[in-house]
Amino acid sequence: MSFFGKLKQGLGIGTASVELTIPAHVDKAAGVVNGKVALVAKSAQKVKSVKVVLTETYTSGTGENRKVREFVLGEMSLGDGNPFDLKAEERRELEFALPFSMKLSSAQALAEKGGVLGALGKAAVFAGNEKSEFHVKASADLEGVALDPVDVKHVHLA
Repeated sequence: MSFFGKLKQGLGIGTASVELTIPAHVDKAAGVVNGKVALVAKSAQKVKSVKVVLTETYTSGTGENRKVREFVLGEMSLGDGNPFDLKAEERRELEFALPFSMKLSSAQALAEKGGVLGALGKAAVFAGNEKSEFHVKASADLEGVALDPVDVKHVHLA
């Protein structure tokens, strides 16, 4: 392999891509996100592992008082954790069922109760400018590659 070939390999250029397929809406009561990860090799690659993670980005407050925190709600490795080889132009799909558990702020927990307490909780969420966004991220750890391929999709949990 030429110098430029090794440089491109190390930076993850022309190696492989990750394509994540998930539903746009997921029932949070079900506690599982179903989907699949497709790996497409542009050149021969050794895949050490494939990982899927559901995260919540929780934002509260405004201006200088704004706080952003990230929580991992679910995480798993695909393919039994065994490394495998992909030939050039090969496509491999891995299906998954990612279990997760919600983490709620005290105001969000109160808002889910319903009735008068739920109304108070919703008001507290609104007043605190609380917002949560959910994302599923799939990444493949490739041997000899510094910048591994990743795909991230937004998901609405209701």
